[in-house]
Amino acid sequence: MDLSTSNAGLPPSNKRRGGFSPTTIQALNDDIIHTVFSSLDFVHIIRCTAVCKSWSNAINKSKLLQTLYHKQRGIFGADFEVSTSSEGIWKRQLEDLAISQHRSCLHAGSVDIYQWKGHSDGIDKCKMKMGLVLTGGSSKVMRLWSVESYRCLAEYHLPHTGSLIDFNFDESKVVGLVGSHICLWRRNERKNIFSSQGCQFPRGACMCYVDPEAVVGCEDGRARVFDMYGRKWSRIIKMHDGPITCLSFSDDQMLIGGSSFGRISISDLSSDQQVARLKTNDSADLSTLCYNSRSHILFTGSRAGRASSWDLRMMRRLWEVRVSPNLLCSIQHMRDDISILAMGGLDGVLRLVDQQNGNILSGCIMDESSRKLYRSQSPHLTVTRKKGIRVSEDARIDLMPRTSRPSINCLAVGMQKVVTVHADGVTKHLLHLPGQR
Repeated sequence: MDLSTSNAGLPPSNKRRGGFSPTTIQALNDDIIHTVFSSLDFVHIIRCTAVCKSWSNAINKSKLLQTLYHKQRGIFGADFEVSTSSEGIWKRQLEDLAISQHRSCLHAGSVDIYQWKGHSDGIDKCKMKMGLVLTGGSSKVMRLWSVESYRCLAEYHLPHTGSLIDFNFDESKVVGLVGSHICLWRRNERKNIFSSQGCQFPRGACMCYVDPEAVVGCEDGRARVFDMYGRKWSRIIKMHDGPITCLSFSDDQMLIGGSSFGRISISDLSSDQQVARLKTNDSADLSTLCYNSRSHILFTGSRAGRASSWDLRMMRRLWEVRVSPNLLCSIQHMRDDISILAMGGLDGVLRLVDQQNGNILSGCIMDESSRKLYRSQSPHLTVTRKKGIRVSEDARIDLMPRTSRPSINCLAVGMQKVVTVHADGVTKHLLHLPGQR
């Protein structure tokens, strides 16, 4: 966060150099930071604790979460102390309350859609963390956006070594699979600082990244592991006989890879040994997967529009249902939410699905007649606000206009919001559910 201060109190020499002097939040004392955060509700404060360690420490030190916890329970007053043994309990209960509101909004709330042109070409991928969304596609640039202001905060230009296939980011860096190379950018720099050499392999289709390793899934059924600190390809893991189409990590260092004919392979990264192989019923190519670390459940989507759920502790299928008439491109959930999945694909309907049984809770499309310009904080960005329409499971999707449901290439889920990106040339849609605006 950057704040600006007037230069009225600066020496004349500083006045001549510029009209404003930037001040970062790190320069503010604890009392000012506490005042800023105290104006937020508990959902937004919990989101702020996930932005960075300094914000989390400032919020915990000020005891804002403790105060909100007691208010939620109907206990008021400043004279209380929370023992160390109970700290984890009230934090979890407060997080559960925030997730409950998130679940309620996704399930049944009205929908506002904020849409803008994110790239000059179509957008294939998006990742959302810490209130930020990273997007990229066929153009030679990735862009980092604020999901609150819709401002482009940074651009990362690709080297001339191939097209962008997949990417991810954390607090300090951006990692991308560009052609057959792993490229790194520092978050505060536009030019990539490193591009891997050697180990030329068959075209990679997907990448997953958890510091310090990036893993590339390739057409030959093998996963190549890149050591970020050693800056070298460290090993190769045989996962499938056919192309690896999607990848994910579990919290216990298991590598999960989906492939053709509905097959799932699970390998132990510490030993490179295959732990299990699973297979869906319809044998269609798997197009997407995501893993819920809280419930230990794996969710997969196929090119035939079927979604499956797997308990990785028992290595058994929980459910498998047809949720779309055609390709599912992306399945995601918010971290720690074990109730709702967001799914999107070729037919352009954003579907919200019960994680426990696969039942479709609702579907969302745009109401084109509700178009309205929204004033963004960026002077060079036009944001259009529209209303969303919830459609029932048995609605005739084929009779709905395509302009109301452009194909969803990828999606990401945050607190009370879903970001979707599209290949209809130039657009990116941000869906806000109640409580955001």
